[in-house]
Amino acid sequence: MIEQAAQRPVDAYFEKYAESHQNPKNKLIHWICVPLIVFSLLGLVWAIPFPHLSFLGEYTRYLNWATFLILFSIFYYFRLSPPLAIAMLFIISVFGATIVTLEILHRKEGWPDMWQICLFIFFISWVGQFIGHKIEGKKPSFLDDLKFLLIGPIWLLHFIFRKLGIPY
Repeated sequence: MIEQAAQRPVDAYFEKYAESHQNPKNKLIHWICVPLIVFSLLGLVWAIPFPHLSFLGEYTRYLNWATFLILFSIFYYFRLSPPLAIAMLFIISVFGATIVTLEILHRKEGWPDMWQICLFIFFISWVGQFIGHKIEGKKPSFLDDLKFLLIGPIWLLHFIFRKLGIPY
């Protein structure tokens, strides 16, 4: 008798997530909105005032509430799939650099506050997500289990990994 390999938790999550993401229009909306939600949520958490920790000296400027969100997320992703976690760390780094750029543009060029831009992006993206699920005819996965808020970004990445033939 041949033993079947147990399904990895990451694949079980992807399978469950995919159940409410079958419609091509909903999938397309998710390809746009999920990265924007991750970016904007990171920016909104980044903007929450963080206490100055003098014992860190000049390094205190590199620490904010988003640091803890990033650490938690990457740890969670690493437990599911180290390659996807590394890819997400790269993406989050690009998002962080963009957030810092928005802060600089606010100070030097008079742009709106970074958190205002992120709040606008967050709102528009969430509306997009719910439109996608209205098209799909199924409620978003995260309404059943909050873990799916974290699964969405790596669910998208796993398609890229599969297309490139990279094991995850």
